Amino acid sequence: MRRDNVSHKLNDLPNIDADLFKIPTAGDLQTSTPSTHAPRFLLLYGSLREKSYSRLLTFEAARLLEAMGGEVEIFDPRDLPLPDSAPDDHPKVKELRDLAAWAEGMVWTSPERHGAMTGIMKAQIDWLPLSLGAVRPTQGKTLAVMEVSGGSQSFNAVNQMRILGRWMRMITIPNQSSVAKAFLEFDEAGRMKPSAYYERVVDVMEELFKFTQLTRDASAYLVDRYSERRESAEALSKRVNQRSI
Repeated sequence: MRRDNVSHKLNDLPNIDADLFKIPTAGDLQTSTPSTHAPRFLLLYGSLREKSYSRLLTFEAARLLEAMGGEVEIFDPRDLPLPDSAPDDHPKVKELRDLAAWAEGMVWTSPERHGAMTGIMKAQIDWLPLSLGAVRPTQGKTLAVMEVSGGSQSFNAVNQMRILGRWMRMITIPNQSSVAKAFLEFDEAGRMKPSAYYERVVDVMEELFKFTQLTRDASAYLVDRYSERRESAEALSKRVNQRSI
C-alpha cells in the first residue's frame, strides 16, 4: 500500500508554538509517587421515590466497589435545590461539590422518564461546575453510567449521561448498564436478583475500578491540552505586559 510521505518535523508545522508542543511518551504516564489510598468513588442516583430502583441499583454498585477495595460515598439528592435557585454555599450544594472534588471516579444512575434522564439526575450534574477558580472538579475523573426503566430496555438516559460526561471532561468507560423492567429485578429486601442484568453491573463496576486505578495518577497529564497551554501562556504574557505599563 502506498502512503504519502508525512513529515514529523516541527518546521513543517508553522501554526504550532514549538515551546508549548509536547510529544507524548509512555514515561509521562508514570509517577514517582503512585497513590496508595483506596480508589474513591462518588455515586449519584436520580429518583426520590421511597422505593427507588435507581437508588437500589446504586447500592448494588456501591457494594461491588467496596468489595473490590474502593471507598464509596453516595449523595442523597433530597433537599438539593434546583440549579440557580439557591446560592453556591447552600449546604447540599456544598456537600455535592465537596464530594465531587474528593472523588476519583463517579457512577451516575438514572431512571428513564419520558425518554430521558430525570430532572433530579440532571440537577445534580448541573450543580457541578466545569471550573471553580483554577480547579476543574470533574476533569480527568472516571465515570460509569447506568439506567433503570419500567418497560423494555432502553439506552436514552445512559446516552445522554455519556454526552454530559464528555462535556464535564470525564473519562467515561466503554461499558454501561441498562436494567429493563427494574421492578422485576429486585427482591423484597431491595437486593438485585441473579441475572444477566446483575452480571452486567458487576462488569461495569469492575471496568470502572480498573480504569480508575489506571488513570487516577495520570489524569492531569491525560487532560493536559496544547490549546489550553497556549491560552495560559498568552494570559500570562498579557498580565506581565500590563504590569510593565
